[in-house]
Amino acid sequence: MTPAPAPEPRDVDVDVDVAGAAAPAVTATNPSVASQAAQPAPPDAPEPEAEPTGVLGRTHRALSIGIITVVLLVAFEATAVGTAMPVAARQLNGIEVYAFAFSSYFTTSLFAMVLSGQWADRQGPLRPLATGIAAFGVGLLLSGTANAMWLFILGRAVQGLGGGLVIVALYVVIGRAYPERLRPKILAAFAASWVIPSIVGPLVSGTITEHLSWRWVFIGIPALVVFPLALALPAIRRMASGPADPSAPLPAFDARRIRLALGISLGAGLLQYAAQDLAWLSVLPAVAGAALLVPAVLGLLPRGTYRAARGLPSVVLLRGVAAGSFVAAESFIPLMLVTQRGLSPTMAGLSLAAGGLTWALGSFLQSRPQMEPHRERLVALGMVLVAVAIAAAPAVLIDSVPVWSLAVAWGVGCFGMGMVIASTSVLLLKLSAPEEAGTNSAALQISDGLSNIMLLAIGGAAFAALGGGSVAHHASTSAAESAGSHPGAFAAVFLPMALVALAGAWVATRLRTRTPEGAGA
Repeated sequence: MTPAPAPEPRDVDVDVDVAGAAAPAVTATNPSVASQAAQPAPPDAPEPEAEPTGVLGRTHRALSIGIITVVLLVAFEATAVGTAMPVAARQLNGIEVYAFAFSSYFTTSLFAMVLSGQWADRQGPLRPLATGIAAFGVGLLLSGTANAMWLFILGRAVQGLGGGLVIVALYVVIGRAYPERLRPKILAAFAASWVIPSIVGPLVSGTITEHLSWRWVFIGIPALVVFPLALALPAIRRMASGPADPSAPLPAFDARRIRLALGISLGAGLLQYAAQDLAWLSVLPAVAGAALLVPAVLGLLPRGTYRAARGLPSVVLLRGVAAGSFVAAESFIPLMLVTQRGLSPTMAGLSLAAGGLTWALGSFLQSRPQMEPHRERLVALGMVLVAVAIAAAPAVLIDSVPVWSLAVAWGVGCFGMGMVIASTSVLLLKLSAPEEAGTNSAALQISDGLSNIMLLAIGGAAFAALGGGSVAHHASTSAAESAGSHPGAFAAVFLPMALVALAGAWVATRLRTRTPEGAGA
């Protein structure tokens, strides 16, 4: 690994966070500077120049801007694609497999996460990150040019491979390139980078979808990745490339974990297929999927995850509970607003726009140093807010309930998610040794992605069982006419997810290990 250039000796470091606040702190960079700092400065001596060492300081500026821009594009893709998805599924005659358009992304990303974790631990995060961004763009192009729903889903699967490589590599970059005090701040910056896409994304995507074609939403994004690649990759090569310990022997790829990752992806895909095809023959792929999935999950996640053991296992479990319940619910909101309340794709997407801002506020709140002693309670509160928001969402199925009430409820849920997602990331890196950051980050993302798949499968099965596939016939009707088209199918998605999120509030009480009586904190 190429070490970062040592900073020039300074008496004062200024920590600049994402909100622009500066907190001076005296640090000794070497013995001579320490002795100088202990002596009073001459009255006429000029004050030493302060070198910013925060996430936007000279040391980390290029890296921070580059990786934040990557997250910005991922956020824009997520908000834009979510807005265009109902139209794409309807034009490709794929409403009945609507959930597959989301779960196929998560299914392939599971395998890529394990691969990325081992790749990054062995050779550094540079190559998996670059490869992931390239695959992400190829997947977008495949979906944007698809003329059948299965090709569209295939493109989403390729996109998931890229997304899995990217997200784990980014966590390894944070763990290697940023000191512990800056990690909550760079993660808060990631959350803040969702604000503009959450507002602009649905508007741009809806306008393009309505006046040009939904295809341009997918085709246009890959061209935007050139700038973040040019900025971030040289900084990553300088600050975080190579193995975590260059003096240690280069570890080999763990073939067993790769096989388990393949098993978890195949098993999750089979279970998703069985959930969408409600027939007796579907029992066979369901059993085969479970046979592949269960041992793979037990082998890839930290021991004790399934029983919420204290510490790292509960951190990993909570990430899945939070992300899965939230994503499974949010995936059906644009479809519900378009088909049941007669909104345009643009207005349906904009109803979720405030969520980006409140998510960033929640993430910013957890990044404050004074919140660290209260992190467990903060996360539990966040999960309660998520549960309340999901439970309140199907209220818009009632004609007398204004649509804007969903935007308010979802903003509350996003505020909770901002606290939960950033906090689980901070805790994971805190509990991981440098040489284990990739593997543990992969476990966190596996929990995230697997929960998304499983809960989307459950929600999609309930949606299909109650006649949800027929909402395609009401997509162009008025709000009054469409309101009667199987609203129970949507309620069957949201209410179980609210219960799952509520269970996450209990898991949040087990994030920290108990301190033995009489021991120091």
